[in-house]
Amino acid sequence: MVWPIRSRISSLLFANSPLVASHVYESWWFSRFSGPTSSSLTRPWPKVMDWIQIDRCRTAASLPSIKEKQTESPDYCVRLDGENQGTDKGNMSDGYQNLFGLMKQRFMSFKNQKYIKELEHFQVLAEAQSPKFMVIACADSRVCPSNILGFQPGDAFMIRNIANLVPPMKNGPSECNAALQFAVTTLRVENILVIGHSSCAGIETLMNMQDDAESSVHPFSRNFIHKWVANGELAKLKTTAATAHLSFDQQCRFCEKESINQSLLNLLSYPWIEDRVRRELLSLHGGYYNFNNCSFEKWTLDFERCNVKEEGINYVVKEQDFWS
Repeated sequence: MVWPIRSRISSLLFANSPLVASHVYESWWFSRFSGPTSSSLTRPWPKVMDWIQIDRCRTAASLPSIKEKQTESPDYCVRLDGENQGTDKGNMSDGYQNLFGLMKQRFMSFKNQKYIKELEHFQVLAEAQSPKFMVIACADSRVCPSNILGFQPGDAFMIRNIANLVPPMKNGPSECNAALQFAVTTLRVENILVIGHSSCAGIETLMNMQDDAESSVHPFSRNFIHKWVANGELAKLKTTAATAHLSFDQQCRFCEKESINQSLLNLLSYPWIEDRVRRELLSLHGGYYNFNNCSFEKWTLDFERCNVKEEGINYVVKEQDFWS
């Protein structure tokens, strides 16, 4: 006799209400906070309402008109129908699904072709990392150090930012110098490689910026990008002094390399970096990737020939190489 009574109560409760999931949820919600009243039909006991809610959701799910609205109904009602679990609710486009479908294929390919075949190596990496390189590269999507230089998991500790800049220590904390400190003092990397690239929008922004004297009139007009690329101001000054006769595009190409060398000098402003470089435990390198012709230039800062205490120091490089 339980089922007829249950069905009778359910029909009385919702006889005058539209059969939609949102109404079911609303009735269930209020019932959770209602105690016994003079009319148990309008505000039933919570336990009674539990199985009425379940029965109601199943009934709603069986109707085509309700199924069309289930994507807008509360998850509580939708999840009670086992057929709805794990299905696409229509809020993702085919393009979105295809992107992650491709990403999944790449991950599974990595797992099967790389991870499993080199399981012992990855188990060692799971315990600790000891990279030889710290790489500072641009965030540009066309410049992927692991791809163009073949860095494998565990080879390089990396950070990427706009225009691959290293701010001097006097400019205060940033995610860049925090990563540098961890790489140098904890991981004890032996090489720091700053990689710039052709057609860098960050450098172009730097070259287009007004001088501080002019922009100080409107200090709030400078956005986050401007404030960040201002770390390359010295490279810009050297570029404009040396290339005043060149076109703007040529000046940008010059500054792309000049900013790399300025970042190498900025690295020496950190005592824990200079100390290890001085003791020949750490080397500073520059790299320039030209994706227009797929070439790469590499050089090393000659610390012994650089007077780091001199104001406005000029850098000296060695071990230059060109790969094409």
